[in-house]
Order: sequence, then C-alpha cells, then structure tokens
Amino acid sequence: MNYKDEFERETDKTIDPTPDETANVQENNSEGQTFVQHNREGENESVFFANERENKGFEEPVVEKSEEPMLEQSLSEQSTNRVEYKNSAKKKKRKIKGFASMVAAGVVGSVLTLTVLPYTDYLENFSSNVEGQSIGTVQQNTNTKANTVTAQPTSAKSSSSIADTVEQLSKTIVGIVNYQQQQSRGLYGNNSSQTVESGTGSGVIFQKNNDIAYIVTNNHVVEGATKLEVSLYNGEKVSAEIVGTDALTDLAVIKIDSKYVEATAQFGDSSTLRPGDQVYAIGNPLGLDFARTVTSGIISAVNRSIAVNTSAGNWETNVIQTDAAINPGNSGGALINPEGLVIGINSLKIADSGVEGLGFAIPSNDFIPIVNQLIESGKVVRPYLGVGLADLSEVPQMYWENLPESVKEGVMITAVEPNSAAANGGLEAQDVIVSMNGTKIANSSELRKYLYSDVKNGDDIKFEVYRDGKLTTVNVKLTK
Repeated sequence: MNYKDEFERETDKTIDPTPDETANVQENNSEGQTFVQHNREGENESVFFANERENKGFEEPVVEKSEEPMLEQSLSEQSTNRVEYKNSAKKKKRKIKGFASMVAAGVVGSVLTLTVLPYTDYLENFSSNVEGQSIGTVQQNTNTKANTVTAQPTSAKSSSSIADTVEQLSKTIVGIVNYQQQQSRGLYGNNSSQTVESGTGSGVIFQKNNDIAYIVTNNHVVEGATKLEVSLYNGEKVSAEIVGTDALTDLAVIKIDSKYVEATAQFGDSSTLRPGDQVYAIGNPLGLDFARTVTSGIISAVNRSIAVNTSAGNWETNVIQTDAAINPGNSGGALINPEGLVIGINSLKIADSGVEGLGFAIPSNDFIPIVNQLIESGKVVRPYLGVGLADLSEVPQMYWENLPESVKEGVMITAVEPNSAAANGGLEAQDVIVSMNGTKIANSSELRKYLYSDVKNGDDIKFEVYRDGKLTTVNVKLTK
C-alpha cells in the first residue's frame, strides 16, 4: 500500500455517497484502477479515459424513447458528474493541505530560529571566524621571515593576485647596459677608441641606504664594463658604479643614486623551496625592448650542481632549476615566489637544440652571504692556496706515467707561487692531489668547492698527493 491509497481512503470518509453513487464509482473505476496507480497527478484524466473506453465497447440497442431510458440516462449523467466532483474535491483538498503544511513548517522553523539562535554562540563564532581568517592571512604575509642583506628589511605585502605582486615588484627590476671600449683602425692607419654597447642584463634593487641604492646582478652582466647604465621601471636611465664582483659565483653588486629609487625588493628563504612550488621570473629578455617581462613556472628541482667555466676558473654552482622561461637578458633578474619574495637570481639556462624549460637561478641563501661581503669589502675573501691546477684527465699522459694504474682522477699542480701557503707547506709542481682532509678530490672544481666552502683562513689541511709515483701527505696552513 502506498501513500496515495491511504490519502484517498481518508478523503473518501469525508464524503458520504449514496449506495447507488458508490456502486457507480466502483463500476467506473474498475477498469481504470491500474492506470490510476501509476499516474497520481493525472487522476481525473485516467477516469475519463476509462469511461471513454467503456462507452466505445458498449453498443446500445435502438429502442423507442420512453421515460425509463431517460431516467437511466439521467442517473448515469448524475453519477459521472458526482465522480468528477469527487475527484476535483480530492485534488483541491490535497493542494490546500500541502500548502497549509508548507506554511505551517515555515512558521514553525522561523519561530524556532528566532527563539533559539540568540541563546547560542553561532553569530559570535561566525563573526570571529571571518575576522580570524582575515587576520590569519595578514599575519602569514606580515610575519614571513625573509633573509635580507638590508639594514631595514620590509615585510611582504599581502596581495589578492600575482598581478598586484608583480606590479609592485617590477619597480625594483632594472635593466643594465654594459658599455666597453672598442679599438678601431681608421682609413689612414690611425687607431681610435670608442665606447660601445657590449650587452644588456637585469638587476634587482634590494637596499636603499642614505644616498646609495644597491643592485644585485650577475658578474657576467657587468664584467669588463667601462661604463654602466641602469634603466629604471619608468624608463629613466642613470649611471651606475660597481661595488664589488665575484666571478666564481657569478655575482656582482652595483650602486646608483637613491633618489631614483621608490621601492626595494625583499629576499626570501630559499631553503624552504620544494619541487612543484610556483615561481615567477622577471627580467629583460633580449634587451630593454622587453623590459620587465614576467614568465611563470614551477621549481623543477633544488640543489642542482652545474659545472660552469668562469673567468676565475671552473666552478660547481649550486642552483635552483625552474621551467619558467629564462632568456638572454634575464641574467641578474629576480626569481620570486607568489608572496613576492626574491628566492633566486636568474643566471643561466641550457639552450641546446631540442631542450626546453631548463633554466637555473642562484638560491637566495647562497648569494646573500656573497652580497654582504661585496658591500663590505668589494670582494669575497677566500682561503688562498697559491697554486695552478689542472685536472688529471686534461694533462698529457707522459706527465703522469709513473702513477699507479688505479689512479684515474685527481688534480695536478702546474705551478706554485713563492711564499704562498702551498709553498710554505711543501707542495710542489707536478704533485697530484687526490684528497683533502680525507675528502676525495677528483678535479679542480671539487678542490675549489672544498677550499671555499668547507674550510677558512687559518685552518690546517692534510693533502694526500702522489709524488714521483708514491703517495705522501703534506700539511698546509691556509692564509689569505
């Protein structure tokens, strides 16, 4: 039994039909009963359909008109009308009852809400939650700790979109034009020199101190320059001077007059980066015509070691790998996180045919100490050994024929500077260094990495070297 059957029975009780009417109703619904159960909303229609089907299947004989047939016909019409009236009454009762139930439920619900809600802490909690979410976001951006080299660090500003962040940070991104002296020969054999543009790059303004504003960039952007020109975000061009450079790490700091500077960038903590983090590169690819171009990507990897050949020798550079587009001219530009903190200085890319999305940046935690030293002394003070080096694999075999066959890697000393730490310690030319303080040394890059990263001036280093085919130990005290 379904809900409709029970509802119809209750409705039937409210109307007391005569015995004849009851019989007529039962007779009229007998053949349409199954159809009605499956069409609750079309009850009247189903009854008419059943009655019509009955009339089609009944052939009335032709008889003379009399009062009895007329009476029967009148009773039949009355029965049909009463059925229609009953069905219409049922439908109206259902509508009235449903509407009354809906109104009653709304009234009861409103009364309960107005009665109970003031005695609960829902409104208070709702208000505090909204306020807490807003404050939490502000606190997260405000309390972000950034490792900066500035004396007056600024907190990262909250932003509703990366476009707002980029708009603010773009004021700290500059273009750097490297001018160099070029010698030329005249038509009549006389020599002349002129200053010509040698290349362009990018830089980041990170500190404004009294009358000086400092800019960090790559060493190869400013190397060999006789004149530097900085292009600001508003198109203004000003002269710049070199504060200090470090060819080995490919970093440099230059300065301009602070009156041209409106904003400074803040450095972030690169040690928290993970592959998959969103980053954005800002710089001047292919020159100043595309100044402050923004490209997006992710951190592809951290702590990558890339071998680079610098003017100070070979070096294993620790870099961040990203798929954000980095092109010539982006060197020295900023790699930022969504909060607008500079977490890397874009430095190089792999541009072989068929290679895409392999860009590299110097992590902020690596360049911050270098930048501090460059501002303080104009150079990076490292332990000085005083030797010329060559990888064993690059030296003709005739110079190391007496080495054991098991020795395939090492660094050969090609020259020793007089009165240097190496000379005072007893190192000699053609010695082959294979370890330092127990750390295996396979090439000159590894030697520099250990010398500049793991020890300092005043430390003693135990070198294991092959001399005349024999393994020996030499102790050297490092000096400046």
